[in-house]
Amino acid sequence: MVSRPLRQTVGAHYGWIGFLAQRITAVAMTVYVIVLLAIALWHGGIDHAVWTGLFASGGFRLLTFLFMLALLYHAWIGVRDIAMDYVKPVGVRLAVHVVTIALLLAYLGWTIEILWGRP
Repeated sequence: MVSRPLRQTVGAHYGWIGFLAQRITAVAMTVYVIVLLAIALWHGGIDHAVWTGLFASGGFRLLTFLFMLALLYHAWIGVRDIAMDYVKPVGVRLAVHVVTIALLLAYLGWTIEILWGRP
């Protein structure tokens, strides 16, 4: 029987998942921007009446919420990867992660308040 050397695990192996998630979220955000541009072209611009009409629809609010989720996840992956690559002290890197997560959750809460809060 031939013995094989044990495979050594190095790093957290977020690379492929992060790469793919960055591309998927970028495509989702691009689709949203294209939809907004198409609406602007169709209406000859976006004024207050068009804007309030768009957000009166639950479907557009949901599309906007999905855009924000994609944006926040895209931002998290980017900041996480930069911190893992360039912030060497573990305590500082942990602080950067905690602050980033807190801010992104605050932005998510703010998005929910804007989309479904009081008029």
